[in-house]
Amino acid sequence: MKWDIDAVRSQFPALKMQVGGEPAVFFDGPGGTQVPRRVLDSLEHYLVRANANRGGPFVTSEKTEEIIEGGRLAAATLLGASPEEVAFGANMTTLNYSLSRALLRHLNPGDEIVITDLDHEANRGPWLALSEMGMEVRSVRIDPGDGSLDLEHLASTVTPRTRVAAITAASNALGTIVDTAKVRRLLPDDCILVVDGVHFTPHEPVDVRAMDCDFFLCSAYKFFGPHIGVLYGRSRFFERLETDRLRPQKDSPPDRIETGTLNHEGIAGTAAAVAFMADPMATGRSLDRQGLLDSVRAMKSYENELFETLYRGLESIPGVTIHGPGLDVPRTPTAGFTVEGKDARTVVEHLGHSGIFAWDGHFYAMTLVEKLAPGPGGLVRVGLAPYNTRGEVERLLQRVESMV
Repeated sequence: MKWDIDAVRSQFPALKMQVGGEPAVFFDGPGGTQVPRRVLDSLEHYLVRANANRGGPFVTSEKTEEIIEGGRLAAATLLGASPEEVAFGANMTTLNYSLSRALLRHLNPGDEIVITDLDHEANRGPWLALSEMGMEVRSVRIDPGDGSLDLEHLASTVTPRTRVAAITAASNALGTIVDTAKVRRLLPDDCILVVDGVHFTPHEPVDVRAMDCDFFLCSAYKFFGPHIGVLYGRSRFFERLETDRLRPQKDSPPDRIETGTLNHEGIAGTAAAVAFMADPMATGRSLDRQGLLDSVRAMKSYENELFETLYRGLESIPGVTIHGPGLDVPRTPTAGFTVEGKDARTVVEHLGHSGIFAWDGHFYAMTLVEKLAPGPGGLVRVGLAPYNTRGEVERLLQRVESMV
């Protein structure tokens, strides 16, 4: 698939924004991408044409049910799952807290949970909280040199009493990709594998079956959708998950973990975001699994080619240090870096004043950034999305270079 960047960019109204007379440059995608017109239209359509709660014998309520079913099907197509294995929630963090509390009912004091130093706190905090209930929580270290997960340490950390392993598929701070299928092989057969796919999903084809994970979490606003969380649960675990729920709530998956009224317009927007990923050039292509995978691979190829220019450019600027993996290993198009003598906030303010949007700090990957000890203010983070251009990368590099 040939990547038509003009066709892609034409779908994103936000890209017309200007700052100080210059086009805005969105390198803040790891914190949330911009949304295409079809997502905006889906939100308006739901709120104007179908806005109602579930279960009513009237047209808007019936349309709401259809939209929820369509959202589950779209998310399942994205993840390689079945619709009944897909649940929605306020965000990934809230869903993961609900999941951890539910799994607690299947654990006994002294059972072990493995987390990692690479992870976002949303995949650490919910499991660390279970230590108060008698669970032993152990964290797998990273290699600070390349930001990779130390799989040898993981193998030595796991024991026959390890019941849950919570692992990221990709680091939102460094772009490190973790071989989750390899992690699975290092775990006991009865260990539940929970994968944080928030940063992974916008950049890589997702196949929860190939990962052999039991739960997978992601956030639609990271892949061109609205603010809503998505949870995949393997059927055999979802069916016996003991969740917190109210008496009227359905006791069947995935409803059993979906508390209260869902974000219906967010579900509509999620379906539209998946449709964009399947047809990023708006050719009228219908949503199907193979077509979506082809599109995501084309998106990945474009991003990776652009990222090589970004990485090589940053690498060549004196005083800039890129933290994390190089270009010789699988990674996402996200770079965490520091500029000698400058704290991270100063750098992103310098970029922001010229309309280049980037993030600074720890990005909720607090343990990781603390282990890297990059200096004052943490890291500067820039990440590519399929709507970014080579010209934008060159603007960024010129602006960073002007600081040193």
